[in-house]
Amino acid sequence: MDGDRTTADAHPGQVEGLPGFTVVTTTHTAAAARRVLAHRRVDLVLIDPHLPDESGVDLLRWLRATGLDVDVIAVADTPEPTGLRACVSLGVLHYLLKPLAGEHLRDRLCRYAQYRAAAGGFSGQEDVDRAMSAPRTPPARPRGGTLDTVRGSLRAAGEVGVTAADLAQRTGMSRVTARRHLEHLVSGGSADRVPRYGAVGRPRVHYRWLGA
Repeated sequence: MDGDRTTADAHPGQVEGLPGFTVVTTTHTAAAARRVLAHRRVDLVLIDPHLPDESGVDLLRWLRATGLDVDVIAVADTPEPTGLRACVSLGVLHYLLKPLAGEHLRDRLCRYAQYRAAAGGFSGQEDVDRAMSAPRTPPARPRGGTLDTVRGSLRAAGEVGVTAADLAQRTGMSRVTARRHLEHLVSGGSADRVPRYGAVGRPRVHYRWLGA
């Protein structure tokens, strides 16, 4: 939800290209956001602290008071200290500044996905520590040799491209590792994402080689 319609309308395209994420809706006011959140299951919301009809921080307080299990990333125009502290105290995972570069949002969403995966179950303190640190720990930079393997697979796939699952099967790496390497190449401009639609269900995201 974002009071700036141009910014809000740009977010869905950035989010939909990421595996595991689906945009429920886009709203421009706190009132509209309340109606959606009261009736739809939502895991994560992007909130502008300065909405036209109500403070985004007040909307966050309402979220917490109602007990809705929703995670939040704030997207603000300026790094206002008071608003930032309020967002942190209300459990906001990230506080991003506009204009929001696509790679910055993708990076935070990938970290969020890692957090959700890590928080799926715990067997000890190490698992808890991993889940707690996931939202704020940058993904490890891919190693040169492994990245060369990924590049080779993309080149060989040509225009058809590969999914993260395909790459994982071909190389023996985990699907999470494969996706991290592919996203690294996308952020550097060496690859792109292409959603391919089947007969039913959500599209599969294929990665294609663009060049060095």
